[in-house]
Amino acid sequence: MEVDWPGVIEAGLLRESRVDNINRLADVAKVGNWEVVFRLFDRERSLSVNQWRIAGDSWFTPLHQAAWLGASSEVVDELIRRGAWRSLRNAEGDRPIVIALKRNHQHLADALTVRDLSDNQLRKFAAWDKHLSELIQERTESLEPVKIRPIPSEIIALETLDNLYFGYPGMYGGFSMSIFKGRLLVESWSRVVDGSGQAHVITESGCVLVEEGFV
Repeated sequence: MEVDWPGVIEAGLLRESRVDNINRLADVAKVGNWEVVFRLFDRERSLSVNQWRIAGDSWFTPLHQAAWLGASSEVVDELIRRGAWRSLRNAEGDRPIVIALKRNHQHLADALTVRDLSDNQLRKFAAWDKHLSELIQERTESLEPVKIRPIPSEIIALETLDNLYFGYPGMYGGFSMSIFKGRLLVESWSRVVDGSGQAHVITESGCVLVEEGFV
């Protein structure tokens, strides 16, 4: 199953109605109005459960807010059932489990627990992220600059995602990322440019083009 990375952090690049919905979500999650949170998700199917406030600087998703507020286990379980990523960090680098424990919300410990990463794994994912950011910059250098949140490849592994897709504004396409045989496979394309498809394999040591022209 492919899920989207809501990486745009520039409100002007999104429809006004979408920004309004995102801000509404952030507002009601911040005060723990979970009934309205879930109603928004049911009404606005394109609204990501992993969305943070576009113009905000904390990168708190509803799951981070639930951890901060000490929401009930039922609320947290429902957010996770809807696809909330327990491994996603906020702007300070904290996952929801860290926030919950800092706030002494022990009742959320089991629901929010994420597999620990070894030093080698942390180093590998940091290298992947660097190479991925450079690839995105290279592939979009002809487009207008876009403010985006860097994509953390560790969530693909920790959430066992088949694919993570990022639709890049103005590209009429984007980047699809998956892990295959311990390597990060990235396919990118523009739907309006014939032969634009490229596939890259990212390892800790670098990024290699392995196929092109398939779109």
